[in-house]
Amino acid sequence: MPLYEHTVIARPDLSAQQAQALADQFGQVIADQGGKVAKVEYWGLRNLAYRVKKNRKGHYLHLNVDAPAAAIAELERTQRIHEDVLRYLTVKVEAFEEGPSAVMQAKSSRDERGGRRERDRDRERGERDRGEFRS
Repeated sequence: MPLYEHTVIARPDLSAQQAQALADQFGQVIADQGGKVAKVEYWGLRNLAYRVKKNRKGHYLHLNVDAPAAAIAELERTQRIHEDVLRYLTVKVEAFEEGPSAVMQAKSSRDERGGRRERDRDRERGERDRGEFRS
């Protein structure tokens, strides 16, 4: 069967659990059509480049799908009429990436850097309080 990467943007007023439940719901649509979802990633609540249906943010979900074309057509039909879906994109791929996607890798490295920034900022505040900091 063909392999697809499918990304969905859901409304921002959903909770993270509700957004992930959407992925389960869409996975069931794929399973009913004879396909399977190899991997689901929740990318989080992210800013949109422009307003979509009056929303500035959206919950991003990414699915790796191994399914026939008819299953993808049914999935997209379901998402077109689903009120919680802002946008979706399906791309046919030759093979799935091993491990986490590039977005998840960037997110984890950003989280690590953010922790260092906070430690440095706290250390700098402490030096300022003691009068050791010179700018």
